Amino acid sequence: MDLALLRPDPDDTRWLRPVPPAIALNQLTHPIEREIQERRQLAVSLADTFEPFMTLTTLDPSTTHAVTVLEGLSLINSTLDRVTAECAEELLTVQPGSGRPPDALEEALRRVHPLINKGVKMRTLYQHTARHHPSTLAYVERVAPHGVEVRTLEEIIERLIIVDRKVAFVPASRDRQIALELRHEGLVQYLVGVFEQFWLHGTPWDDQLSYAPEIDGITSIQRSIAKLLIDGHVDEAIARRLGMNVRTCRAHIAKLSTTLGSGSRAQLGYLIAQSGILDQDH
Repeated sequence: MDLALLRPDPDDTRWLRPVPPAIALNQLTHPIEREIQERRQLAVSLADTFEPFMTLTTLDPSTTHAVTVLEGLSLINSTLDRVTAECAEELLTVQPGSGRPPDALEEALRRVHPLINKGVKMRTLYQHTARHHPSTLAYVERVAPHGVEVRTLEEIIERLIIVDRKVAFVPASRDRQIALELRHEGLVQYLVGVFEQFWLHGTPWDDQLSYAPEIDGITSIQRSIAKLLIDGHVDEAIARRLGMNVRTCRAHIAKLSTTLGSGSRAQLGYLIAQSGILDQDH
């Protein structure tokens, strides 16, 4: 019965009639052959669908993970630990803001000490405001004698870490809970060029900052704030760009308003434009 060699007699179901083996075999194999044909058609269809993507297999394997999204501080820090531990030649970092909290700097010290022992060249860019941050001062004092170079600028880009000019890390969210690990050669080399441009204009940590002289009682930092105000930035964005807290930023804006005799924010923009202080951009 399983081989279809017997089937019930249509005239008397108490009896089974024999079936010629050739017919029984055909009945058993036909569904299988039909399924095989359908599978072949599916295979051809899948091949046609994937055909436009097949050239991707010829790319450099490193480009298949050109951009990796890292979500959560735990994953970001563990990935940074792993990649920086493999650093053999050079570590470039940009750290915006007035300074990082002590625990973050202790974490940085933990990462860089093994690199110092390996003779890795390290350069770090901070903002000028970091020169007044106690934890940052303590950090630089501990690493500078070992050849770590530090420079500062008034404005720099967002946080950036480049390892051996092969891997770069950049934040992908303002709260820094998401980061991107970049391994695409073109992207990494572009970021290296950006770093070098900022480094070229940076002031070495041991040098005194040469602030532009006051113009009509307006300091250079107030002129920088004035320019950002004219560009339409809000207080929080200005503070972030200049590496200071919002309270300090608003204090500078208040002094700027007083100096120019402004009674409102709208009038302040007009008076900045009329004063000509931005025409003498330092």
